[in-house]
Amino acid sequence: MIEDDCADNGIPLPNVTNKILSKVIEYYKKHVDDELKAWDADFVKVDQATFFDLILAANYLNIKSLLDLICQTVADMIVGKNPEEICKTFNIKNDFTPEEEDEVCRENQWAFE
Repeated sequence: MIEDDCADNGIPLPNVTNKILSKVIEYYKKHVDDELKAWDADFVKVDQATFFDLILAANYLNIKSLLDLICQTVADMIVGKNPEEICKTFNIKNDFTPEEEDEVCRENQWAFE
């Protein structure tokens, strides 16, 4: 694209908003240094909507290091929590009937051991 002078008018990224692209660029600018753990921890302290938009942007833009950071953050957020606590953490509404919930538990018994 750049070689074809297509970048003069901007590069279209329909799945990434300006706000999220700015966060992604901020991430890349900071990751030229080696002392990143504290910065990474602060970087992912955003509201939930921004957090999930960052996941989508990292995936869409194929930024493995950012996707790894975010996925590790999600894993850290759910480790040691029961399903109800995880739902509360991520604002997930349980729309199963008690019968449907029992069926899912039976089908996935291994996950509750």
